[in-house]
Amino acid sequence: MTNNFIQFLLLGVLIGCCLTHVRSDASDHRFKVGDPVPLYANKVGPFHNPSETYRYFDLPFCSPDAVIKEKKEALGEVLNGDRLVSAPYKLNFRDEKDSTVVCRKKLNKEEVAQFRSAVEKDYYFQMYYDDLPIWGFIGKVDKEGKTYPSQYKYFLYKHIQFDILYNRDRVIEISARMDPHSLVDLTEDKDVDAEFMYSVKWKETDTPFEKRMEKYSLSSSLPHHLEIHWFSIINSCVTVLLLTGFLATILMRVLKNDFMKYAQDEEAADDQEETGWKYIHGDVFRFPKHKSLFAAALGAGTQLFTLTVFIFMLALVGVFYPYNRGALFTALVVIYALTSGIAGYTASSFYCQLEGSNWVRNLLLTGCLFCGPLFLTFCFLNTVAIAYSATAALPFGTIVVIVLIWTLVTSPLLVLGGIAGKNTKAEFQAPCRTTKYPREIPPLPWYRSAIPQMAMAGFLPFSAIYIELYYIFASVWGHRIYTIYSILFIVFIILLIVTAFITVALTYFQLAAEDHEWWWRSFLCGGSTGVFIYAYCLYYYYARSDMSGFMQTSFFFGYMACICYGFFLMLGTVGFRASLFFVRHIYRSIKCE
Repeated sequence: MTNNFIQFLLLGVLIGCCLTHVRSDASDHRFKVGDPVPLYANKVGPFHNPSETYRYFDLPFCSPDAVIKEKKEALGEVLNGDRLVSAPYKLNFRDEKDSTVVCRKKLNKEEVAQFRSAVEKDYYFQMYYDDLPIWGFIGKVDKEGKTYPSQYKYFLYKHIQFDILYNRDRVIEISARMDPHSLVDLTEDKDVDAEFMYSVKWKETDTPFEKRMEKYSLSSSLPHHLEIHWFSIINSCVTVLLLTGFLATILMRVLKNDFMKYAQDEEAADDQEETGWKYIHGDVFRFPKHKSLFAAALGAGTQLFTLTVFIFMLALVGVFYPYNRGALFTALVVIYALTSGIAGYTASSFYCQLEGSNWVRNLLLTGCLFCGPLFLTFCFLNTVAIAYSATAALPFGTIVVIVLIWTLVTSPLLVLGGIAGKNTKAEFQAPCRTTKYPREIPPLPWYRSAIPQMAMAGFLPFSAIYIELYYIFASVWGHRIYTIYSILFIVFIILLIVTAFITVALTYFQLAAEDHEWWWRSFLCGGSTGVFIYAYCLYYYYARSDMSGFMQTSFFFGYMACICYGFFLMLGTVGFRASLFFVRHIYRSIKCE
């Protein structure tokens, strides 16, 4: 039953992965001369605040002649903050235009102030033409020769030049240039007449349609970027190999001496007192305190680990190519829902091995351990986004869809996994019998307490991923494109290896000091890298980014707290599993009487 259940879950996840590969909008369009090509205006927002985006027509741009039509969007696109509407420009296939007037508009004082505020905050706009992204700034600030901000002049661009490349009957590339000589002065609070225009130039290219997205991928894999990436990987690998090799040599030598010593002790007189980790063989497999919470943390961590592996699989086969709108968010929602059964199975199975009785409560705790904080964070941040009227605020219909997914897919799979885990009837595999009463832990120096151990455990894995973190942050919280997933996957493997090894080493030193409460300590030490990543968030925000404002700050620190918490659960699970394997191995290698 257990094997069939796991196979069913993996099949469901693979189906979900295939579903996320389906594009939200088929862009493989062929056009004839003069055919209308779909052009959608998406959003506007401050360039340095990626989360703070607004609908395109929240600014008083020229509206289309007809009613503004909203494009139906997939779940991932909505979660990504995309709100596509019909644009006022008509870019028919191979139809060139020169200074065509979109509209003549008299901007009143309020509209002038609105545009001026947007120009001052470095607003950009984004559109999609046949699924190809277009960007441009809406205006500029003239600071030349000006000493004080009160002397600055603010200008709105009123003429856009579209340059489009085509190959036979298909659109290959598009770019938008703003005419620096066609400006509207917004400096003073007064009514202004504005004439918005656009021009379209078409040019033929030999680039095939299948390679039109490579332009965006290449921007993240330029030679100097790749050199820096590979240098960081080699640097991390060398550092990690040296340190882990050094620790492994010491640990193997110490263990060898321990085994020889204990073998001699067995041949010596029975009244000789045992010392070291063998001395606590009757307590080392004593079940941890708060075992329901411990099992729930293992279940949630295992689910997040499985989710990460499947996301990497999709990334490596090319699903998350640049500007496949919302594909990553769709994949996260679908795969998380389908892997909830793994969380239920792992938590319930381990909880029953720890001789827990209230498995229903354990299952509820497993379901809420990660989703609970994430939901509370989302409620707060969504309220902030609604107050700002930003596109990051999810519509009511999308929230209903997510709640239905959680109710109809996540929860039933969690329960099914829990039932399957409870019915496995597996016993905890302990090489040594546990004594009735626990031994007293001897007084230990301060550096052997939990917090210093976590600091030591988290530093080495964090140092292995430190350089790569900058590129990830610049992509998630900036406008860079990340496409080199192979390098990221190597970094992830290094992270897992280092986390497992450093946790095992610290667990050995803890047992050697006759401290048998290693269960929670190994989990906390493994997950401590998440704390270091959150500390890096503080550094990145204040030293490496130009983000500002309450909304952007709350989004950055709120969602990064959830991500780092997920890392804590996932790496904590890896650290504990490695330590459990190690502890079972060393106690199986000696005679425990």
